[in-house]
Amino acid sequence: MRLFTCVTLAASLSASPALAQRAAMPSPEQLQDRDMVTIGVGPALVPDYEGSDDYRIIPAGALRAKIGGVSVTTNGPNVHVDVIPKRGSFNIDAGPIAGLRFDGRHRSDDPVVKLLPRRKTAIEVGGFAGVSFKGVVDPYDSLAFHVDVLHDIGNAHESTIISPNVSFSTPLSRKTYVSLAGGADFAGSRYARYYFGITEEDVLRTGGAIPEFSPDGGLKDLKASLLVNQSITGDLLGGFSVFGVGQYSRLAGDFKRSPIVSERGSASQWIAAAGLAYTW
Repeated sequence: MRLFTCVTLAASLSASPALAQRAAMPSPEQLQDRDMVTIGVGPALVPDYEGSDDYRIIPAGALRAKIGGVSVTTNGPNVHVDVIPKRGSFNIDAGPIAGLRFDGRHRSDDPVVKLLPRRKTAIEVGGFAGVSFKGVVDPYDSLAFHVDVLHDIGNAHESTIISPNVSFSTPLSRKTYVSLAGGADFAGSRYARYYFGITEEDVLRTGGAIPEFSPDGGLKDLKASLLVNQSITGDLLGGFSVFGVGQYSRLAGDFKRSPIVSERGSASQWIAAAGLAYTW
């Protein structure tokens, strides 16, 4: 449904006066050959832990770059590197991913969750593969289907996360860029038990305030996000801009049935960030 919504939005803009600003833009082929780097910084609002209903503000940064046909993009704490140069309207996308997964339970405002043992920082590495299509609605948009696979090699959850996703991105004018995305995460049982399980020792540690729970893996969540980038000096090809991003996700299965979610938190999870970016 998200995909139909964003395609309809882009189609409705195709006849608007704002689109006339694209007349002076480089052609899509010239943009594919052009090197570009965007760096953004700002505050982000995130849950204390995955499944929490308490939030905190942290500093955040983002990078989007294309140099010599290789693209580098950050997605939260993960870095994606697309090593396949792009040419034409249909492209194969693939490359490595690396990132960190931090424990937030010890920072929780919930007095019961805070008693649970701390978790190690997970070091996750893997890769992604998929396809992307240029010019679906107009010459400058991009529709992409990817599957990300990450595995913890840092002796934390020692499990695998598989994430299929779809995204649609387009400039609405020379100064405004939007990107919509939707996807899901599937996690293994070791991930489920590590972050969402409650052992007998945990029950004793909390004085019986939380029940024992041994979850299985499977569908962890469904999510949707929106990014808006607005140029304030120059245009999208260079200068300063402001950005805002919001993501909603909903935990599923045993992940939402975990006591730290169903009794102490919420299955609905929000992430929001805003800040200043520079492109050259």
